Amino acid sequence: MADNGPAQTAFGPMVLAAVEQYEAPERRLVDDDLARAFLPAGLRGLVSATRLAPLRRLMIGATERAGQGLWANLACRKRFIDETLDDTLPDIDAVIILGAGMDTMPYRLARRSDVPVYEVDLPVNIERKKAAVRRVLGAAPPSVRLVPMDFERDGLAAELTRAGHRSGDRAFFVWEGVTQYLTADAVHATFEYLRSAAPSSRLVFTYVRRDFIDGTNLYGARSAYRRFREKQQLWKFGLDTDDIAAFVAQYGWRLIEQAGPDYFLRRYVEPSGRKLTASQLEWTAYAEKT
Repeated sequence: MADNGPAQTAFGPMVLAAVEQYEAPERRLVDDDLARAFLPAGLRGLVSATRLAPLRRLMIGATERAGQGLWANLACRKRFIDETLDDTLPDIDAVIILGAGMDTMPYRLARRSDVPVYEVDLPVNIERKKAAVRRVLGAAPPSVRLVPMDFERDGLAAELTRAGHRSGDRAFFVWEGVTQYLTADAVHATFEYLRSAAPSSRLVFTYVRRDFIDGTNLYGARSAYRRFREKQQLWKFGLDTDDIAAFVAQYGWRLIEQAGPDYFLRRYVEPSGRKLTASQLEWTAYAEKT
C-alpha cells in the first residue's frame, strides 16, 4: 500500500465525526469529543466553520453528492463499533485496531479502562498519530501501543508480538474502512492471522460490496467510483453480503450480525429525527471466534 494513496484517506472519517459534534446531542449520530482535536490545523478550521448549521448542511450535502447515504454510513458504523466494544469490554483482554488512522477510540477508552489497545497502521499514519497525541494529550496513555505495519508486506503476528500482544488473549479486533484498499492477498493474509485468535475474540470489520468494485452496481455513488476505482484505483477488494457468514467461517469465525443501511436507519438515524439516507455500498460485519 503506497503511503501517498490510502494513507491520505485517514482524515475523512474523522472530519465527519468532528462535524457531528456540532449537532445537538439527541441528533448526533456519533459521539467523539476528541475528533476535531486530532485533525491537522487546516481541517480543524474547516470543522470549526461547520458550527454554523448552514455550513454544516453544505458539507453533509457535498458528501451526499459523492455517494448518497455515505454520511450516515460513516457516522453510524463508528457508533456501532463503539457500542459493540462497550458491550464486549468485560469479556476481552485487548483491543486491536487494524488500520487505525486518526481514530480516537483508544484515547477515549483509556479514560475508563486500562485494557491494552494496539493501533496498527502504515508508518506514515503512525507518525501522524504520534504527533497528534503529543499535541492534544502530551503523551499516549500507558495502555495504548502504536504499531507501524504495511498489510501488503509485513506479518501481523510478528508485529503485534513485538508490541507486546499475547496470542492467547481474547481480543476485540476493529478493521474499519480498510479492506477495500487492500489486495485480495492482503485481506486473506490478515484473516489467516485472525484464524489464530483466541476463542471468544470478537471482530468488527467493514467492506465494500463486490459489485461496486467490479462496476456492475454503483449504488448512487458514481463520484466515489470515479475517484476510488477509475482515477486512483485505490479500492481493490469487495465482498458480497450473502457470502459473509461463509467467508468468515472458513477462518474459524461465526457471524453474529451485519449492520447495513436498514439497520443504521432504524437504530440511529430515525431516532435522531434527521432526514438522511444510508447507502448499500458499505456494510459492517460483527463476528465471534469459535
